[in-house]
Amino acid sequence: MISFLSFDDLGRLSRNLSNPGQILARARKQERKTVFLSHSHKDEKYLPLIIHILENHGASVYVAVKDETLPESPSVETAAILRHALSLCRKFIVFVTTDSKDSKWIPWELGLGDGGKTPRNVAIIPAAQTHGDQAWAEREYLGLYDRVVWGNFQGKDAEWLVYGHHDNAAVRLADWLTR
Repeated sequence: MISFLSFDDLGRLSRNLSNPGQILARARKQERKTVFLSHSHKDEKYLPLIIHILENHGASVYVAVKDETLPESPSVETAAILRHALSLCRKFIVFVTTDSKDSKWIPWELGLGDGGKTPRNVAIIPAAQTHGDQAWAEREYLGLYDRVVWGNFQGKDAEWLVYGHHDNAAVRLADWLTR
């Protein structure tokens, strides 16, 4: 059984983080990153948790909002910096909520990620009002990608997985991040 994150889950899990500021500070460091994390600015309050989940499974996460080399106003230079950052990362993940539809940058970044990575290196982390609210993530282009979900293999404890809904197969998040 798999489950999307709900906003209640995000809030509950975020309250358990010991130091969200320290998590975001790690994303600011200029070391080589393994995951480019795209998200809506409306969802920034959830970034420490999403980064924490990915880091606990072996990722080093790049988020544009913490990149101090980006110009204040979006420009051609912004696009070049984001292209370069994405090219250095093995994996591309989009944190997707119902607010993502309003983002002008997510579709552009996803297009770069999809074009520059193989499909097995691109995934979404969907979150919705309820666990069962999944139809919006299957619409249009979002339905193309594997999802990072909470679930379990038969007879095993629940854990973070990357779930391929097209073939009903899953791999542990830690394994997906390192392959």
